[in-house]
Amino acid sequence: MNVISPARLAFRDIHKAFGGIAVLKGITLSVAPGEVLAILGENGAGKSTLMRIASGAITDYDGEIRIDGELVRFAGPRAATDHGVAMIYQELNLVPGMTAAENIFLGHRSKTILGMIDRRDLRRRAQALLDGLDAGFSASMLVENLRVGEQQVVEIAKALALSPKILIMDEPTSALSENEAERLFRIVRTLQSQGVAILYISHRMDEIFALASQIAVLRDGQLIRADRANSVRRAELIRAMVGREVSEQFAPRKTPGKRVVLEVEGLYRRNASTGSARRYRFSNISFDVREGEIFGLGGLLGSGRTEILETLFGASPEPWGGSVRLEGRDIRLRSPREARELGLALITEDRKASGLVLTLSIESNLSLPSLQRIQKLSFIRRRAESAMAENMRRDLRIRCANLEQPVESLSGGNQQKVVLGKWLALGPRILLLDEPTRGIDVGSKGEIYDLLAQLTARGVSVVLVSSDLPELIGLSDRILVLCEGSPKALIARHDFSQELILNLATPQVGGHPGELQ
Repeated sequence: MNVISPARLAFRDIHKAFGGIAVLKGITLSVAPGEVLAILGENGAGKSTLMRIASGAITDYDGEIRIDGELVRFAGPRAATDHGVAMIYQELNLVPGMTAAENIFLGHRSKTILGMIDRRDLRRRAQALLDGLDAGFSASMLVENLRVGEQQVVEIAKALALSPKILIMDEPTSALSENEAERLFRIVRTLQSQGVAILYISHRMDEIFALASQIAVLRDGQLIRADRANSVRRAELIRAMVGREVSEQFAPRKTPGKRVVLEVEGLYRRNASTGSARRYRFSNISFDVREGEIFGLGGLLGSGRTEILETLFGASPEPWGGSVRLEGRDIRLRSPREARELGLALITEDRKASGLVLTLSIESNLSLPSLQRIQKLSFIRRRAESAMAENMRRDLRIRCANLEQPVESLSGGNQQKVVLGKWLALGPRILLLDEPTRGIDVGSKGEIYDLLAQLTARGVSVVLVSSDLPELIGLSDRILVLCEGSPKALIARHDFSQELILNLATPQVGGHPGELQ
C-alpha cells in the first residue's frame, strides 16, 4: 500500500480478540487528510471492530493508533471525540424518547448565561444541520416517531455537529434511498475539500468507487489487500472479500404465473403524526401480485413503502381503509397473527429492533413463530424444535458454532438468514420483504437472491421494498413507484431504468405527485 504522508489517522499492527477468538490480526492502515479510505469485507471480517477501536468504543487492544503523528490511546468515546474523531454507527445509537435536536447535541448542548440548556438555539442549529441533509422532518420530532432511514439522517447530523477531522461512517446509506444517498455523497465530498479524513464502510460497490481514494479489504480479521481506488477492479475486490469467485448477478427466475394471489384496491392509511403536514401515510394504492412474482415497491424515504407492508401484515398502528383480497377472498387484517395464519410473512427493515430477540439462541429465534406447531399440551417439543431449526440452518447455510449460540453474536448476514428462516419455517404463501439485504455483505446477498429464486419457483409470491435501486430492478417483475404516499406509475420489467424510477419518485418543486399512469 502506498502510504500518503502525513497520515491523519494511522493503525499499526492492531490485534483484538474476544473470548480467545482473534477478530483482528495485525491490521496496518492509514488515511490522509481529505481522503476517503473504504474498508470492505464480509460481515464478521473485523471492519466494525477496527472502527470501534478508532472511535474509543473498544479500549482493550494491542497495537498503535496515531493521529497527525501523535500516539493516542483513547479511554473511551469522549476522548476520541476530543481528538476530532466522530463515528456514524450502522446500528443506530440514539435515545428514542428524545427529540432529533436533543440527540444531535447530546453531551454538548448550548447553554444560556444562567447555565440552562438553550433549547431554542439547540433546535435552530439542529434544524440547520437536518436541512443541510434535506431531511424533510422537524428537529423537534421524537426519534421514536421517525422511521429507520430518518433516524439514520439524525445519526449523520449528530456526527457532523462535532465538526470532526476524522469521520468514520459504518454503512451510512444502508437505510437511505438513492436520492438521500446522493445528498450524503455531496456532503462527503465537501468534507474532503475541508481536509476531513474519512473511513467508509459499505457493501455497495458503486458508492465505494464513486467516493473512495483508497480501498482496503479485510477477511477473517486480516488485511487481504489495499489499493488506490483507480487501480483495482470490482471483481478483484469481491474475490478478495469472500475468498472465492462470486457473481453479483441475480439468479435467473421462472416467469411468474398468471393466477393473481393478492389484490389491493384503494388502500390508504391515515397519518397520526402531529409533526407532519401529510394527512395520509399513503393513499389510493392499488395493485395485484401474481403467483411466483416479485412485485417491487419503489420510492424515496417516507414515500409510504414500509407502511404499506405493515398494513398488509395487520401491523398498522393507525386507521386504514381500502380492500385486500387473498386468492379472491376479501380479508380484513387486524393483527399480525391473523396475517400469519393466512400465509403472509413480514421481514422488517430493522432486524435487530423488530426481527430478532437478540439475547435468545438461534434455535429459539427460528422457532418463535412456529411455537403453536411444535407444542403439545402447552409444552414445547424440544426434539421437534431442534429438528426444525437444524433444517433451517442447513437450508439457509447459517454460519454458526451451534444453534445454542446467541443470535446477537452472528454477523449481519447470518442474522438476516435467521429472520428469513423463522418465517420460512411456516411455509408462507406471500413474503413481505422490507430492505432484505440492508447492511449485509455481497456473499450473503447472493445467497438471499438465490433463495428468492427458489421460493418463487415454488409459487411463493413476494412484495419487495428496497432502497438499493439495482437490487429492486434486478429482482422485481413489476414495480409500483410511489411519491409522497401516492402512486405514480406501474412499470413493467422491459421499461425498468434507474433514471425513470428516480424521476417518478422525486417530488416536483412546487407540484404534487401525479396520478397512476
